[in-house]
Amino acid sequence: MKHLLTLPNQLTVLRLLLVPVIGYTLTATWMYHDQVSVAVYASAAATDTLDGRIARSRNLVSELGKFLDPLADKILVITVLAILLGANLVPFWVVVVIFAREFVITGIRFVAAGQGVVVGSTPWGKSKTITQNLMIALLILTPAYPVIKPAAFAFTVVAVVATVASGLDYLWRYRRFVM
Repeated sequence: MKHLLTLPNQLTVLRLLLVPVIGYTLTATWMYHDQVSVAVYASAAATDTLDGRIARSRNLVSELGKFLDPLADKILVITVLAILLGANLVPFWVVVVIFAREFVITGIRFVAAGQGVVVGSTPWGKSKTITQNLMIALLILTPAYPVIKPAAFAFTVVAVVATVASGLDYLWRYRRFVM
């Protein structure tokens, strides 16, 4: 049996542990808290890229990692979006679209796993992740740097399009688990 807390799984756990840190820095009022928040968020998001690459390159893919990695991603993004929503930095409908996509795809993954099928990431899924991360980083920095508001808006549109496209792609690829 493989050791459960492999380096990739440790990175995933680190991402989970960074969620309350991001929550704290996002809601703080001290000077430069926005910049610290985006740095912590970027670090957490980077662990998502690293854990998968390390797991595949070192043959450390595990059942725990397959479960924890997408869970950590969803907890990170949904938590930050909820805080940004509370601060009026992201529209409610954007959060609903992103949350609905995550909920549906998690359901598909759950049903597929029950039948022994692993639903892996797709190019659209990776695009969704990248655009959401850029959107979130820009939204976090908007209060400190109002000049980037148009870029944050543009990335919000791109992230929503990628989120919807990714969701439709997963629904089509794994439609046998939906019907």
